[in-house]
Amino acid sequence: MASQPTRRMALTTFVIPAGHHKDAWRKEGSRIEEVPGLDYVTELAQMAEAAKIDAVFFGDIAHAEPTLRGDIKTNGYYEPISTLSALAGRTTHIGLIGTMSTSFESPYTVARQIAGLDHMSGGRAGWNLVTSFDGFQNYGFDGVPSPEDRYRRATEFAAVVKALWDSWGDDAVIADRASGNYIDASKVRKINHKGEFFQVEGPMPGPRSPQGHPVIVQAGSSGPGLDLGSSVGDAIYTAQPVKERAVEFYAQLKKMIEGKGRNPEHTKVLPGILPIIGETMKEAEELAAELGSYVNLEHGRKQVSAGLAGLDLSSLDYDEKIPTEWLSEDPGLGSRYHVFRRKIVDQGMTLRDIIIDAARSAGHQWIIGTPQTIADNMVDWFEAGACDGFNLNSPYNPGGMKQMCELLVPELQNRGYARTEYEGTTLRDHFGLPRPSA
Repeated sequence: MASQPTRRMALTTFVIPAGHHKDAWRKEGSRIEEVPGLDYVTELAQMAEAAKIDAVFFGDIAHAEPTLRGDIKTNGYYEPISTLSALAGRTTHIGLIGTMSTSFESPYTVARQIAGLDHMSGGRAGWNLVTSFDGFQNYGFDGVPSPEDRYRRATEFAAVVKALWDSWGDDAVIADRASGNYIDASKVRKINHKGEFFQVEGPMPGPRSPQGHPVIVQAGSSGPGLDLGSSVGDAIYTAQPVKERAVEFYAQLKKMIEGKGRNPEHTKVLPGILPIIGETMKEAEELAAELGSYVNLEHGRKQVSAGLAGLDLSSLDYDEKIPTEWLSEDPGLGSRYHVFRRKIVDQGMTLRDIIIDAARSAGHQWIIGTPQTIADNMVDWFEAGACDGFNLNSPYNPGGMKQMCELLVPELQNRGYARTEYEGTTLRDHFGLPRPSA
């Protein structure tokens, strides 16, 4: 009998109701007509909760450009805070992680909204902290700030949010009917923050949230992103399609976290994975071919162009390779750009190849197989020190979510790598994270 693993994977799922595989909404049974309604997305979240997954995750895109270039998988249709607040009342245990950009929002607003979600859900909220490189035209900006400015702003933003979350002591509410005092005013304090980007007096207008600090997830694998994530992240979302690079990234990040005086075991590294699942390998390959057949190649050309910082690909035939001399080595173009660049340079992908690859992965790992072979791959990464778990990307919905939750996750549970019951009630409990004191 095989020995049981000493630790479990952290598992979240990136909920895109139209399906993570580009153009999967064209598949019969996609229920695309119900997007962006609540009942459909509730069913997806409840599937994940029945599988005892740690959290559902909603990304965000604050503009319509992906839709205008034919990318109908965009999560901009579901604004995260309103969606997760609704789901808080329709779920009981699963974590609720939503994106709010430090480039557009106010830290006071984010602190209030994420804490509010934590209260409404009984301690299940998570904030996916991101900087943005597009969408500024909708927020009154004349142009796009430099990456350095965006990350300086994000660093200060996170510090303000955390200070606001700590502006009420855990025991500040006394609700003393005899004296008429609801709070002990000595345990509620202004933060009086004055920085480069923000001036915030504080305190928060209401009590500290159940988790103290809702879980902070950071998504960014560039140098500045690593610096920010290693400073504040409780979990890190990352695009790592190659195991060897994932192992290097994991070791580098954990070393950075430790160097900042933080416990590296308290930050979960979760690369994305898109599993195309069949009960047999033949079924999985047929499903992959079917999903690939739905991809609109001209829309795909625009998607790849956007992923390569607006590179003009209009002159290329689908079966031509993108010339390497067209590509930049500038690290300022971001980690996702360089995931695409490596696939083009190292793997020699044609334009058609990269369109289909991007349709499946958006830079993440994708894998075609049975629940057993996909679980083998996930366990191999986990045991090799490439990750602490995964962010599961359902290729199509609702069928892909059903396959993940009823075929793949049970396989991991049978091997002891995924929980069979929730032991705690908060997202910090699910991730095995301590609750910070005020």
